Formats: sequence, C-alpha cells, structure tokens
Amino acid sequence: MYNRLASYYDDLVQDDEATQAWVSWIESYTAPGPFLELACGSGEITRRLAQDGFDVTALDLSPEMISRAAQKCSNVRFLCQDMTRLENLPTYPAIGCFCDSFNYLIEPEEVQAFFHQVHDHLKTDGLFLFDTHALDRLTEFQNEWNETGRFTDGTDYQWSIESEDDWIYQDFAFYLPDGQTMQEHHLQRVYQPEDLSEWAAPWFDLVDVRTDFDQKGIVPGEKYFYVLRRKNI
Repeated sequence: MYNRLASYYDDLVQDDEATQAWVSWIESYTAPGPFLELACGSGEITRRLAQDGFDVTALDLSPEMISRAAQKCSNVRFLCQDMTRLENLPTYPAIGCFCDSFNYLIEPEEVQAFFHQVHDHLKTDGLFLFDTHALDRLTEFQNEWNETGRFTDGTDYQWSIESEDDWIYQDFAFYLPDGQTMQEHHLQRVYQPEDLSEWAAPWFDLVDVRTDFDQKGIVPGEKYFYVLRRKNI
C-alpha cells in the first residue's frame, strides 16, 4: 500500500496549512517528549513535530514512504512496520495516528485489537490522538470524484474516490512518459462514532472529540479528531 504512490504523494496531498493545523492540535494536548507516530506516510507531520522538540519514533508499512520520510528528518527513528503490530516497541506518553490512516482498519475486530495494542504501549495516563473520516464523506463520494493532472516529470495521473455503504474506494493511475502505467487501489472503512466509543471504552477514557479541528463534538464535516486517555487497568 502506497508503494507506487510514494514518489508522488507529496505532490498530490501536501498542504502546509493543514499540516500545521494537525501539529497545533497535537501540541494543544501533549508537550514535547517521546512520541510514537503510526502510519507516518511521507513524514510531513513527523518533520514538524521533530522540529518542535518531540522525540519521534515513526513507522509506516511502505518502505518507499519510510525512505521519503527519512530524507526529511535526520533526528527521527523510522521503522518499516505494520501499525497493528507494536510488540517490539516500548511505552510512550503519547501515540498518534493521523490523516485518516485509522480508516484502513477494515474490520471491527481489527479496530478493537488496535485499541488494545495502543493501550498497552502507552504509559500511565498516556494519550492516543487520531482522526477518522467523518460520516459525511460517505455522502460526499456517493457520486464518484475525479482529479486528473500532470506532474513536473511529465507523468499524467488520475485519482478517483467513490463510496458505497461504509466503504471508501480510492484508485490511482499514473501514466509515465515511457508508456508504462502504474495503478494503486485503496480501501477504507468509515465507522459510526458510537461504535468507536464502544470499542475504545475497555481501554480508554474520552478526553475530547472534535470535527475539523475546531468544532466541538460530532457535527457535519470532513474529519473527526479524537483524544483518548489510557485507562490504568
């Protein structure tokens, strides 16, 4: 996942203002110190946190994403690792999972096991910060969304997003100047907020939930932002 896309990822999605909003949200709940970032992607949030004094360990399943992220951050420990397999890692005062990476957990059992894993890798009263697609995204993409363009190396691309029931399908096609075509297909699942609350409850207390950073609670929008505190059980 994201292997072919890695070389073009920043060109497609980089948004400095949005990245700073994520970092400001994170820093409103946790001070610089050890921090574990799950599914770090190309390392934009990672880089900002490291610049602000966080001691970041960042992992991603894609070797190509890790390679790109490592080029941006010399003072971060990077791991090519599944975010659902944390057994080899220590505990942290805070863990984060950003940019709708949570929605790649496509079965309720995966979500519940993930909450358990994160709980077990947080220190006493540690915080778990993450975001998910809002329910409104399912309505937004009922009619297929498409974007086409060309990168500076002459590669043309098409990016499409479509939803069905609880699912969001993303398809990427890259048409290289030498005639090759590369494709990636991504599947995400959008969960009801009340289900997430139920599945997190054995391991966490809810500190805060917002919509699109600045709206309190679950209201119409694009993303929900959760802050959970580890239960000391």
